[in-house]
Amino acid sequence: MSGLILSGCKNFSKIFRNTSGAQLGPLRISSLPQRPSAHHAGPMDLKDLLKVLEDLAPLSLAEPWDNVSLLVEPSVPRPVKNVLLTNDLTEAVMDEALTRGCDFILSYHPPIFRPMKRLVQKDWKQRLAVRAIEAGIAVFSPHTSWDSVSGGVNDWLVGGLGGGQVSVLNQANVDFPYSHIVEFQCQDDVLNVVMKQFQALDGVLVQDPLRCDSDKTQVNLFCRASVLGAVVEEVSKHIINCDRSLRIVKAEKAPWSGHGQGRLSVLAQSVTLAVAVDKMKSHLSLPYVRLALGQGHTRESVIRTVAVCAGSGASVLNGVQADLYVTGEMSHHEVLDAVARGTSVILSDHSNSERGYLAVFREKLIKKVPPEVVVTLSDADKDPLEVV
Repeated sequence: MSGLILSGCKNFSKIFRNTSGAQLGPLRISSLPQRPSAHHAGPMDLKDLLKVLEDLAPLSLAEPWDNVSLLVEPSVPRPVKNVLLTNDLTEAVMDEALTRGCDFILSYHPPIFRPMKRLVQKDWKQRLAVRAIEAGIAVFSPHTSWDSVSGGVNDWLVGGLGGGQVSVLNQANVDFPYSHIVEFQCQDDVLNVVMKQFQALDGVLVQDPLRCDSDKTQVNLFCRASVLGAVVEEVSKHIINCDRSLRIVKAEKAPWSGHGQGRLSVLAQSVTLAVAVDKMKSHLSLPYVRLALGQGHTRESVIRTVAVCAGSGASVLNGVQADLYVTGEMSHHEVLDAVARGTSVILSDHSNSERGYLAVFREKLIKKVPPEVVVTLSDADKDPLEVV
């Protein structure tokens, strides 16, 4: 087809504007999707609890490599009355869940991560899956969706050093299901026919038409790649001046403000490195952390900027300019690289940088579920490493 315009769109605002700059309709993406809260009386259906969890931290925020969502689903649905929150699902935590009579285990780390080819007793993770199935306990993991979400694990972690101007290190993107925008003009006498055809087509979102002049109207469609050919073929039957009025733009995902991996804080009140260490020990409820002094730093050096990433944070923190890194673990050589750049490093061990957020999330969840649903923190969950 002659005159077809194919172009990329790196600025998300362009996705929702036509070539003249007019807004293409009511679509807005500015905050987390909202669902009705589950405030009905009595225990919850599993599907309702999953909706609440998605509302609090959309799973689309998780990293592509992660294994989040519902990992074990009972074959016979039962009401959820007792929810157990844990950082890791270990055999000790499973014993606790059975003793408590839990219906639902939320394990921050996914207990099923790599594919399982069999379910046998010699592997501890396989044993856990079998025990959950036999007991009819649902198992769910949010993992990196909690890291990414605004107000999640990383915001909690960076808050341990006090208030400041916080920004996201690796910005999350909006999960936009349509790959292309198709714009064209048609005569008003065929407008209704065109609109009905595309409104009935699966994989197409039709925006409000825009009047161009006395007898022409601009039509804008969002469509999936799988139907793009069919859409263009149908459009070609109705457009005016094919070489100029038809425009196809590739839709790119937009940054999702406030959400993403890692955080950088410009502290409202600077602290010495010694004070920063004490603050993090208190925030994480730990008697000890590990400290590496950046080149030129002493314990009395002033800390104005801090970058954090819960868990194993080197891939997110690498190259970030900050006075201090706070994470769970980094390799020896990753610490040496940071120190050489003049950045001090606080390491707490992996799960210690995450576990404290469970209490914060418990309060959020309690507000979203009926009072009859008991939400408890695991007593058996702990970091496998300790200082001796």
